Amino acid sequence: MKTTLCLCFALLAPVAQAQTVAPDVLVKTITDEVAAAIKKDKDIQAGDTGKAAELIEVKIVPHFNFTRMARIAMARNWRSATPEQQKQLASEFKTLLVRTYSTALVNYREQRIDYKPLRAKSDDTEVTVKSEVKQSGSSQPVSIDYEMEKTDNGWKVYDVKVGGVSLVTTYRDTFASEVRERGIDGLIKSLAAKNRETDRPRAGKS
Repeated sequence: MKTTLCLCFALLAPVAQAQTVAPDVLVKTITDEVAAAIKKDKDIQAGDTGKAAELIEVKIVPHFNFTRMARIAMARNWRSATPEQQKQLASEFKTLLVRTYSTALVNYREQRIDYKPLRAKSDDTEVTVKSEVKQSGSSQPVSIDYEMEKTDNGWKVYDVKVGGVSLVTTYRDTFASEVRERGIDGLIKSLAAKNRETDRPRAGKS
């Protein structure tokens, strides 16, 4: 599962004039770039999650809309948050995902990725880029769908579905429970504490 999750992040990175590139083309092009970076970095291959997190920050984070992702995860509670709380939630949610999937990234092993034809009109502002990952030793491919939106700064991912399951909405019940028990500030503190715990081993290898 970790290897599958790492692919959710390992397919995207900055490209010059990315806003002019079709979303599926962007995803396909960056696959090779990120895979090559991992292949060249012996530390990441050896399990250095700190370096994996750095790779994610540089090559992947710019192509995700973490504010929208946090809004989806918060559901109706997002409207109850102040602008400052929303900013903090988006920041902590970004850190949570980066730290979580840096662990997955170190397990990347050149899986075969097949992309489905993009079903979208030229003026669409939201599209789904569909792909299937075929892993060694497994006869069943795993579907990975990228929900993307067109912005002034290019196409951004706001959700990823693995096997039809949203990686963003999986946090919804947990976040709702935290808000009920401790309020929005309590959720922010909980996320910050979890991120600090996850951050501790980054200096070494996991």
